[in-house]
Amino acid sequence: MKYGIVLFPSKKLQDIANSYRKRYDPHYALVPPHLTLKAPFEADEKEIGDIVKELRKIAKQVKPFKLSVYKFSSFAPVNNVIYLKVEPNPELTKLHELLHQGKFKEKPEYAFVPHITIGQNLSDDEHSDVLGRLKMLKIQHEETIDRFHILYQLENGSWTVYETFLLGEGRD
Repeated sequence: MKYGIVLFPSKKLQDIANSYRKRYDPHYALVPPHLTLKAPFEADEKEIGDIVKELRKIAKQVKPFKLSVYKFSSFAPVNNVIYLKVEPNPELTKLHELLHQGKFKEKPEYAFVPHITIGQNLSDDEHSDVLGRLKMLKIQHEETIDRFHILYQLENGSWTVYETFLLGEGRD
């Protein structure tokens, strides 16, 4: 089965992201707006049990942190993805790093650029037009993140929460 590890922003930020995703993200109906901490990976039933135990340990090592979104950006020219840029911070970076060592030894395909995708698979012209308009808008959003989630993919391609992990020392 395919799994992924993400954090979900507040409903307020999800609503902002979805106002764009409805039109510009073909994955809109498959998964809510999220920040990917670990790209999708395969695991069987035994492996997922061990992974969940490890995720509980990791969650206790990272304190809740501020998530700050401060602009629209893009991965162009590598690909035509438009996203809400999330300001990196030490706890978010630590969480990402812990999810790529030990039991999670495979290295990420790309450098960690914290973001929430709002558009993808756009033509070059559409990408340029949409990004140009979004860059003129101001966005300033801040919230506290106190949990992350492991998701699994259903047969129809949609993703659903398998388990949620609260951040912080001594929390369960």
